[in-house]
Amino acid sequence: MLTLADVAEILDITVPTARALVRQGEIQGFQVGGRGMWRVEAKELDAYVDREKAAAAARRTALQRD
Repeated sequence: MLTLADVAEILDITVPTARALVRQGEIQGFQVGGRGMWRVEAKELDAYVDREKAAAAARRTALQRD
């Protein structure tokens, strides 16, 4: 399990940005404990990265066609 700090470090983003990605459903996560601390499974982070790579490749392809 990864914390939001772990996710932020891996993606080279801030913790608030990582939290926003989870809250918006871009990265699947779940809250644990009474204070609502978020956790993300590594496979969910990998899936997010794969989706982002595919989207970037699609954008590059679309730009090359123009």
